[in-house]
Amino acid sequence: MAQKGPHGKSEGHDFGTYLVWTSRMKSRSLLFLLLAFSLKVSAQLEMPGGGYKVLATVINGDTMPIIHLAPAEIYASISPEAAAKMKSFLKLRRDVLRAYPYAKLAAVQLKFINDSVAHISNERAKKKFIKKTEAELKDQFERDLKKLTVTQGRILIKLIDRETGSTSYALVKELRGGLQAFFWQGLARLFGSNLKSEYKADAEDQLIESIVQQIERGELKFQTVSK
Repeated sequence: MAQKGPHGKSEGHDFGTYLVWTSRMKSRSLLFLLLAFSLKVSAQLEMPGGGYKVLATVINGDTMPIIHLAPAEIYASISPEAAAKMKSFLKLRRDVLRAYPYAKLAAVQLKFINDSVAHISNERAKKKFIKKTEAELKDQFERDLKKLTVTQGRILIKLIDRETGSTSYALVKELRGGLQAFFWQGLARLFGSNLKSEYKADAEDQLIESIVQQIERGELKFQTVSK
């Protein structure tokens, strides 16, 4: 049984009330500490003597500070298999973003060449024009193209087919002749590539196609290249 104090009040009851009050105060103090040491927030004013002056509201008789914290993203843990697939996809996306601008450039230049040679009747003049245009493109982009990885080069070959409607082999054969196409095809084979590779958006190249569509919708940014 609780003993009474000098004022006739139960000391045990007072002590229990004190513990509850202390516990609540500690909880509130902890809350204030957590808020005080959060990231810098809006609607707060740093005071000369230290601390911050913030907006507040009264809830059930308690004054509570109004703190606007920065949003935080919380992700669930994923399995090693899912993580590996995500890593592979992000690498593919990086490679597509690297190769895509050059495939677009190829389509633009092919149209330019075709439109230009259509007005040149002399075959020798046509070849001279094509060779001159090729030399200009080589001088401008050869250094950057050499920086592409083998995988990025393979993706570029496929994307050229997507953008132009012709395989790289067919384009070389049309513009430079069968012998040149045969030579470059042999060289590409040494690096594990194939100039005759066709783009198959509904089959093996579905992931590449989904990334390209994201680019074309403006959801992914890429560095443009132009002549």
